[in-house]
Amino acid sequence: MLYQRVQGNEQQGKRQPMNITMNIDCTPEEARRFMGLPDMAPLHDLYLDKMKEAMTTGITPDMMENMMRSWGPMGKMGMNAWRQMVDQMTGTTAPKS
Repeated sequence: MLYQRVQGNEQQGKRQPMNITMNIDCTPEEARRFMGLPDMAPLHDLYLDKMKEAMTTGITPDMMENMMRSWGPMGKMGMNAWRQMVDQMTGTTAPKS
């Protein structure tokens, strides 16, 4: 850590940390590689393709339920809440499991 010496009557001889700012000019791709982050472009493209397909063919309550199940582990109560929301949005009633 870099330190600077503080001059003044009460602080004389004490060391205080210095703040340093660096500006790096690089592209987002260069920054991703520099920081060691994975390339998510193929996954992002796949996700966008699936979302486009769902929008052109229409989203059914079953598709929405499957999507919610894959996004996170929810209990039966959580899935019932999502099902009710979908039913209210679409005006349909999904079969109970």
